[in-house]
Amino acid sequence: MSNIRQKVFDIMKSMNIPYDVTEHPAVYTMEEMEKLNIDSNNEVVKNLFIRDDKKKRFFLIVLQKNKRADLKEIRKQLNCRPLSFASEKYLFKLMGLNTGAVSPFGVLNDVDCTVEVVLDKDILAFERIGVHPNDNTATVWIRPQDLELIIRNHGNDISYIEI
Repeated sequence: MSNIRQKVFDIMKSMNIPYDVTEHPAVYTMEEMEKLNIDSNNEVVKNLFIRDDKKKRFFLIVLQKNKRADLKEIRKQLNCRPLSFASEKYLFKLMGLNTGAVSPFGVLNDVDCTVEVVLDKDILAFERIGVHPNDNTATVWIRPQDLELIIRNHGNDISYIEI
């Protein structure tokens, strides 16, 4: 098991947060994830790594997998400069992740707490959500409230918006 993944499990264990893990082949897209048929309740979420046009603010947007992210609308709700997708270079620099393994757990590698986590309010309706443990060969099933606790405990800003 990779060290990057073990760090996630160790933190959840130290905080007494219950979770389940499903091992699977590496996946890089939501389509590949769908083909695994591990998501009977449609709880897997989509994670988008976004930045403002000045590369001053970076956001990890967590939303229901079947929703489309309207960056202009998200910009209004976040009251920030124009948004676009951040490069893999920034993804690795700030969260130590590669494309395909983007996850809210990536903030655990964000030493300076630069990345702001933005959650779609609708995911709170789920009993559990499915996210990668910073490695795209497994999915962790965790309560959205527990994920929020982990992020807040680490020190990254977190907010909820309507997507």
